[in-house]
Amino acid sequence: MVALQELDVKRSRSGLVHQVEEIAHELDMNFHFRPALEAQGEQYGDAIFSRLPMRLIKAAALPGLELNPSLEPRGALWVEISAAEQKIQIINTHLGLRPAEKRLQIEALLGPDWLRHPSCTAPALLLGDFNALPRSFVWRATVRALKDTQQASAARRPQRTYPSRFRLGRIDHVFATANMKVLGVEAPSTTLTRTASDHLPLIVEFEL
Repeated sequence: MVALQELDVKRSRSGLVHQVEEIAHELDMNFHFRPALEAQGEQYGDAIFSRLPMRLIKAAALPGLELNPSLEPRGALWVEISAAEQKIQIINTHLGLRPAEKRLQIEALLGPDWLRHPSCTAPALLLGDFNALPRSFVWRATVRALKDTQQASAARRPQRTYPSRFRLGRIDHVFATANMKVLGVEAPSTTLTRTASDHLPLIVEFEL
């Protein structure tokens, strides 16, 4: 299962490529995509990919600051993946930059429309680019409901993910329900990963 943020679809800055379809083709995976921005036929947003059967549950905007409508719109994408007899809920998001908007957005994600919705049964993952460091309000609010997989992994110390070339902060997170056992976490820093994005990928291995 792969969750990505900031994907371009038919944007001039990325050569009019449909990045979501191209990645899905290379990985031989199905996908669901939610654009956070749409303008003049161009889109920009988040996606979830998997080879396993996958059903879209919800794709919607998250609250922003009404007094500052010029801020980039933010949203989340929720799918249910079937792994043998098990259903896994995955919510992929990309939060804003300002503390006030992030507070609104994480409260929404942890509330009855998303994580506490009756359909969002365990096991479940809330993951993405939170633009929030450990000990921030966003992180503290989330770990009251879910575990930080980097802390739950005994394999190694938590690894910073941003920026990819200098690793100054840990702002990309995978949070999980208690019944998902974390076997390992890795944020590989290679020439390829540092070129592909200004964030390093965060890879988590689970056992159900």
